[in-house]
Amino acid sequence: MNWMDLIEQNIIYIVTALAGLNIILLVIILVLMIKQSKLSKKYKKFMKGNSGENLESIILNRFTEIDKLKEETNIIHKVLEKINENLLTSIQKVGIVKYDAFKEMGGKLSFVLALLDKNNDGIILNSIHSSREGCYIYLKEIIKGESFLELSNEEKTALERAIKYNSFME
Repeated sequence: MNWMDLIEQNIIYIVTALAGLNIILLVIILVLMIKQSKLSKKYKKFMKGNSGENLESIILNRFTEIDKLKEETNIIHKVLEKINENLLTSIQKVGIVKYDAFKEMGGKLSFVLALLDKNNDGIILNSIHSSREGCYIYLKEIIKGESFLELSNEEKTALERAIKYNSFME
């Protein structure tokens, strides 16, 4: 049996297969035409009012603006890091206690003020008011929440309040 006889016997199948293939190709062409039409509309809308050179300069300007924004962002981050470093040493915690230093002779005009940073380093100011002798202020250094000098009960209370103080940085 030769090729010609085989083709003649199966001509109906071959024509049907070719017709089906033509229909599939026609559907694919229609889908591609629709997609190309949508793409053309988008392209025309994108290019409306702009020449190729103008569009290129607009794109290059945008890239330049983006580069400037990146540089400015880096500068802002560096400044913020410096601010954060400075905030670690700024006063963030406060504790105060008012008391009567001389048992009903001076009124509650005496006070202890504890001022601490994030690491509980700082000072305690003790202002003792006397109606006869005036006002005296004492300062004690605080390192990591402790004093090397002995603290009065009021000073201890003020220090505890300052250490427990919820600062805005936490």
